Amino acid sequence: MSAYSFLDVVATITGVGGSVNLAADAGVAEEGISIEPVNDKSTMTIGADGRGMHSLSADRSATVTIRLLKTSSTNAKLQQMYNLQTASSAAHGSNSITVRDTARGDSHNLEGVAFKKQPAVSYAKEAEMLEWTFDAIKWTPGLGSGTPALL
Repeated sequence: MSAYSFLDVVATITGVGGSVNLAADAGVAEEGISIEPVNDKSTMTIGADGRGMHSLSADRSATVTIRLLKTSSTNAKLQQMYNLQTASSAAHGSNSITVRDTARGDSHNLEGVAFKKQPAVSYAKEAEMLEWTFDAIKWTPGLGSGTPALL
């Protein structure tokens, strides 16, 4: 398959304060959604004699960034969740995020998700996007084969 469309992406955050659509019809900016590992999976150590070893990390943490248009009503929904979840540690870090590309069979599940920070807000000649950043303790990535499952 050689075509891609953001319209095939389905993304949701669920936690204290509700469940919010983060994909089509959510006012996502052109830069979209990104998921990045926090740390390297492997560390290579080279000894004084030139021999080496690899250490495999069990770390599955990730950072998720959702970029929304300034005018998106999704910002208000995320702000409400942020306010609820940062008022007490009892609600902090209890979200889950799922991101799927239904045309390719991609599926990413993120657990133990917390709002990293309040997005920066600018008021200028032209509206800028808001970047919502999240820390996830566990990322289970899945890149599909390019052939979606039959519906």
